[in-house]
Amino acid sequence: MLLTKASEYALLSLIVISKEKKPIDVDTLSKKLDISKSFLAKILQNLARGNILISYKGAQGGFRLNKSPKDIFLKKIIELAEKKAPTVFECSLAKELCKNNKADTCQIWPFLNNLQIKIDDFLNNISLKDITEE
Repeated sequence: MLLTKASEYALLSLIVISKEKKPIDVDTLSKKLDISKSFLAKILQNLARGNILISYKGAQGGFRLNKSPKDIFLKKIIELAEKKAPTVFECSLAKELCKNNKADTCQIWPFLNNLQIKIDDFLNNISLKDITEE
């Protein structure tokens, strides 16, 4: 599983946003984190579409959390940032995703699927609050 900069930036942004009392705008956040404003804006919009953030328009606009940090989990953040589920391999979620048409005879699929289940469980049980407290 390869997490891209989108996931990293989503997590860093959410940490900063979670500590703010009022909405923080993309320009301020991009300068604070030294991240491209346009790339960050796309990530934040994805998080807002996924109901993790609330987006406010106008001069006093910006983003703030839509939920408590204890109710925002890494798996959801990653899915929204990457626009797909995090997977160990393309086929690790289901045999039907096998591109080699060898799913029924694949010797390693049970291992990959088991690893995927453990990773999903791990990501589903770590909240934004857990990250900000470590």
